[in-house]
Amino acid sequence: MATPDNRRPHDRSPDALLVEAAEMAVLRSVVDPGQAMDAGRTILKSAEAARVAEAAVVALRAMGLAARELGDLQAAEEHLRRAIGTTGAPAERRAQARLSLVTVRTERGHPLQALRVAALAWAYLSPLDRAKLDTQRAVALAHLGRYQEAIASCDRALRALVAAPGTIDDRRFLAGGLLNRGLVHAYRGGWDEAMRDISACLQIAEHAGLHHLARLAAANLPFLAVRRGDIGGAFGHYRDAEDTLFGFPERLATMRADFAAALLAAHLPGEARALLRLAVPDLEESGAHVALAEARLKLAQVELLTGDSREAISVAERAMRELSVQDRRSWLPLAREVVLRARLVLEPPSPALLRELIGCAADLERDAAHLAEAAALRLVAAETALAMDDHPTASAQLARLTMHVRRRERWMPAGTRLTPLVSEPHAGRTAQASPIPGPVRQHALALEAALQEDIPGAFRAVQEGLAEVGGQVDTFDDPLLRAHAARTGERLAGFGLRLAVRDGGAEEVFEWAERWRAVAAPAHACSPATPEEVRAALGRAALVEFVPDGTSLLAVVITGEGVALRRLGELLPVTEALIRLRYSLRRSSLGDGPIAEHPAGDPASHPAGHPSGHPIGEAAAQLERLLLRPISDEIGDRPLVLVPTGALHTLPWAALPALRERPVSVAASAAAWLAAVRRPPTAGPAVVVAAAGPGLAHAHEEVERVLACHPQAREVPARTGPVLASLASGDVLHLAAHGVFHARSPLLSSITLDDGPLMAYDLLGVSQAARLVVLSSCDSGMARTPADGAPLGLAGTFLARGAACVVAGLVPVGDEDALSLMTCFHELLAAGQPPASALACASAKTGVLGFACFGAGDQPIATLRERAGDQPVATGLDGSATQLDHEPA
Repeated sequence: MATPDNRRPHDRSPDALLVEAAEMAVLRSVVDPGQAMDAGRTILKSAEAARVAEAAVVALRAMGLAARELGDLQAAEEHLRRAIGTTGAPAERRAQARLSLVTVRTERGHPLQALRVAALAWAYLSPLDRAKLDTQRAVALAHLGRYQEAIASCDRALRALVAAPGTIDDRRFLAGGLLNRGLVHAYRGGWDEAMRDISACLQIAEHAGLHHLARLAAANLPFLAVRRGDIGGAFGHYRDAEDTLFGFPERLATMRADFAAALLAAHLPGEARALLRLAVPDLEESGAHVALAEARLKLAQVELLTGDSREAISVAERAMRELSVQDRRSWLPLAREVVLRARLVLEPPSPALLRELIGCAADLERDAAHLAEAAALRLVAAETALAMDDHPTASAQLARLTMHVRRRERWMPAGTRLTPLVSEPHAGRTAQASPIPGPVRQHALALEAALQEDIPGAFRAVQEGLAEVGGQVDTFDDPLLRAHAARTGERLAGFGLRLAVRDGGAEEVFEWAERWRAVAAPAHACSPATPEEVRAALGRAALVEFVPDGTSLLAVVITGEGVALRRLGELLPVTEALIRLRYSLRRSSLGDGPIAEHPAGDPASHPAGHPSGHPIGEAAAQLERLLLRPISDEIGDRPLVLVPTGALHTLPWAALPALRERPVSVAASAAAWLAAVRRPPTAGPAVVVAAAGPGLAHAHEEVERVLACHPQAREVPARTGPVLASLASGDVLHLAAHGVFHARSPLLSSITLDDGPLMAYDLLGVSQAARLVVLSSCDSGMARTPADGAPLGLAGTFLARGAACVVAGLVPVGDEDALSLMTCFHELLAAGQPPASALACASAKTGVLGFACFGAGDQPIATLRERAGDQPVATGLDGSATQLDHEPA
């Protein structure tokens, strides 16, 4: 780029002054694009009036660059094409406009055309401008999957730019070249190199005052943080990026889409969906067609993963149309795969659908980057063929997956790299990687063995596959890679569980159910628990682990006497009764006054405190018949540890008549419960901390009553910092605040505090949690688990951070009801009762049935009340208290 001369203004011609002003507008475009746009318009008007073609083309270029920074890609292209077409302008100036058009054409979905534009500009540019052009060519090359060329283009550019005079424009392209090279490294999985280049870009941009470019570089930190396993830190970077990119909708939308891709790779589809639903409309509005098509494809994938198959089909088909227009053929099978998987959910298998599955797998295999996806889809095709009793087709597909079984290549899980700002999906896998993921191969071997009625061989194949996944988990230093590799065995463990249900006994079903839960919800995974260990820890209590079997439900019951397996019946009536119960409890809480008030008389005389004709009583009684009556001989009147599955995570167990006044703990798995039980007890009096959030009528009164129950307790401000600090240092944390639960994106659940929401993802940075957390807020514990694993939302996050027990609501509870229940609960807790026993008694006494104990609620917290002359209290698993005699000192 030509630079202004050093003569005084009155020594230069008006034409030269116009050109200089236009050049200043170009430099301003990345510092203050709004001001640059206004300046460009003013200069263009003057240049056209004075017929100064050079000033006009530079002013148009400034307007194009400003429009791009403001997110209006269509206007950016119009301004730049008008600059290129300006008659009488110097060839170098028109080539500079082409230089700027390269990235715009790439972002609008035409990377090949962008490279042609670059080729037209090359001959007329100075050596320094050619280096700047190389930084833009790298973006187009990366979109085309030509990563080596993109890296070489950036390397060549950076060598020249480092030696450049150091104008603001030179600094801009140097920082931009580092950013682009960092992104290409990210495509290829070179995360250390990516972080190094993006950090250098940030440093240069901030030092040069290029704050807008610094914001763009910082916008890449969320997905890099996810890749490093720091999910909590990633959300922190995301909040910062939201603030810094406010007013730049296209950039903000692109950042959201990239972060969503990282969350999808980290198996957080609900959170990814929330971000993509924000990003897609803004990308559509700004005309960022490349990023829009990619974001729409990701949105289709997450709609499928979060259970909306019809929406997944609609979104995927639209993405296919956009990708076709952009001639991005390698992406089309990925979108078609979403459509086919969604159709499998919505319609029965058919020969035509089976042929389409096999055809799509073949199309995926044509691109070496998609071989893992192709193998997974062939496995689905084999299972579909088996469901249709088409054994020859199933065998043929399985053979394609097991033909290289003896080679034992090491497999890297699909998605171990994340998709940055511009991407080609799943590129960058190492040449040494096996084309067939280990879990898929072992699943195919297990299916082959099962087809031949070789059940021991099928179990052996599943066990070897899970061992292979476990071995890979141990080799990864990165926590996200460990979690991702563990999840790849989920379908394999699920098949092992189905085999155990079909051909195993009660102990085998229990062991495989625990294996499956460990890989389905790795955040709650613990050392495996054997039936003998569970029996020893239960004492008089019983553990009931609910196990899905297709459309049916089973229960494994463990007591001190042994292990039993019982078939409960179909899932559908259980789900329907659960929906009615939750709906009735919600209406009763929000519309009919306190649940405990009934004109028919004493609530204790009716099931769960309600007359038999009351909707709550009817639904609760039906759930009891379906879930508990078939195992009534085994559980008797014992305290219970319940391990739910699917929708049962959302069941308010206290509403069931047989569980009235019975201690109940709801656990993620038997292993997670056992680990919580084994957590060392608090030494000495427990530290009790409470906080009152905004918007609750009785929050401060509730906290005062909690403090009155525990003389050593203290109140902390309802702000994020003090609450998180108390979580790490206290033994009991009580939060009287509103809760918001997002069923499809649990990490976006929150508790409302004075300084804003305490998000579930904020808890990920906490190294340890209080032994007992009480969330006196509606719906804060409600769980929905797409992977059918542990309870998610706030309760599950607290448990995953080390809390032994979380008391939380499963349905909305009125403020007065919460006040009544929590007062009674803490009085009993202070008297030495374990949380589950205290909650059971408090729920029965007040009639407030919407809360549950998650984790190990059957363990006493500590000596919560110490008075002169008081004797320490020991409690059994049933909550009974016994005074202990002490010998005189």
